[in-house]
Amino acid sequence: MNKWIRGTNAVVLSLAVIGIFIVLTIFLNSTKTMQIDLTQNKQFTLSDQTVQTLKSLDKDVHLIAFTSSQTDPLMSRQVSELVQEYKKRNGKIVFDQYDLEKNPEIAQQYEVDPSGSLVVESGTQKKSINYYEMFQQGQSQGEYQFSGEQKLTQALVNLNVKDKTKVYFLSGHNELPLNQMTLWQSGLEGENYEVKDLNLLREGKIPDDAQSLFIIGPQSDLNDKEAEVIKEYLNGKGKLYIALGFNNDMATKWKNIDGLLSVYGIQDQHAVAIEPKQSKLFSPLTIIPEYGTHDITKKLQDSNLLTLMNLAVALNSAPVDNYPSTAILKTTDQAFGETDIAQLLQNKYGKDDKDIKGPLNLGYAVSTKDNKPKAVILGGSTFLRDDVIQQQGNRDFALNSVGWLQEQKDQVTIRPRENPKVATAAITGGQAQSIFYGTVLLFPLLFLLVGGSIWWRRRKG
Repeated sequence: MNKWIRGTNAVVLSLAVIGIFIVLTIFLNSTKTMQIDLTQNKQFTLSDQTVQTLKSLDKDVHLIAFTSSQTDPLMSRQVSELVQEYKKRNGKIVFDQYDLEKNPEIAQQYEVDPSGSLVVESGTQKKSINYYEMFQQGQSQGEYQFSGEQKLTQALVNLNVKDKTKVYFLSGHNELPLNQMTLWQSGLEGENYEVKDLNLLREGKIPDDAQSLFIIGPQSDLNDKEAEVIKEYLNGKGKLYIALGFNNDMATKWKNIDGLLSVYGIQDQHAVAIEPKQSKLFSPLTIIPEYGTHDITKKLQDSNLLTLMNLAVALNSAPVDNYPSTAILKTTDQAFGETDIAQLLQNKYGKDDKDIKGPLNLGYAVSTKDNKPKAVILGGSTFLRDDVIQQQGNRDFALNSVGWLQEQKDQVTIRPRENPKVATAAITGGQAQSIFYGTVLLFPLLFLLVGGSIWWRRRKG
């Protein structure tokens, strides 16, 4: 009788456990968005900006991943996992994957790259994001950054934007060329800007559709006629984004660029900022500015993201009634502005009576008298180069400053995820077989033997 009762209890307990397991499984499947992300860098956790974008998405979106034999499997898997997270949040998203080599007729309908592309399609709107745009080299060898969420969310936001914002980058004065700022350019294009080169000697005027003029790192001054054309453009609705570049002639031969700045009450002090005791990681010529209180820098301050500037020129401001300005980048009071450029070129510098005492201002945001953005003026431009812009908050500052200037309300700023070096292990064929037989055969068999032994002993007892 006791054996029968024990057997019945065991059956009832087993059925209860199976029932609880089934109910728990059904419950978890019904809560598709409920998950716990235990990965080191929160790989499967979407930012608040993305969650809000997906909540407000009210149109059907088709996401198509195109890969080939040239696609890195790691890239393909990470992009696919990201898209699956978006699908969980919004049922209007449909996801398909195609092999370029097996489905060339489908790939021909889109602009795709053999190394992999993700197409965002809704109605007649299409946007292709190449995989290589989502992955950048990390801070250390073997590490990488994944910015897929920022680019995909921005593409979804742009589905509601019909017209592109046209911005022109001035050339002809040895400015920093666009082919050295491809990451910034692709970031701007991803936020619905149309970026074009402009040589005034060839064009003769600033195009009527130009919504901003960019002058980045010039190495020579504007001529008098170019300065007149630019001032005429800025007297209207035109906006200016200027980031100065270091040059040993800037103190004596840049009267027209200085004239442009003076319209907004900004003065180039013709001194290179030096911060003697700021960081052991960088030379004194690399400045980590403190942020002023402004919309451009608010998110950077909240996220504790720093901007790095090298060979930055000190700026100052004199009040102008029509164009109030706000300092957005500044040094500590330990810094000074080196005025002896000849000595600096010989890597000799030291604080003396001729130098400008800190704190120094390195960037200004200029508004109109009715508080509309008019200009961004920076004392340095090297942080915009491809080899530097990924450091800390450089990219965010660059995009935020343009977004403020153009009054972009739907700008997406999501930090790229830092991913550690992928750990690999080199094993022989024999070791691989041992791992396979051990995990697939030996351990399961061991559990069966132990379980069977316990069951047999209880049955006999």
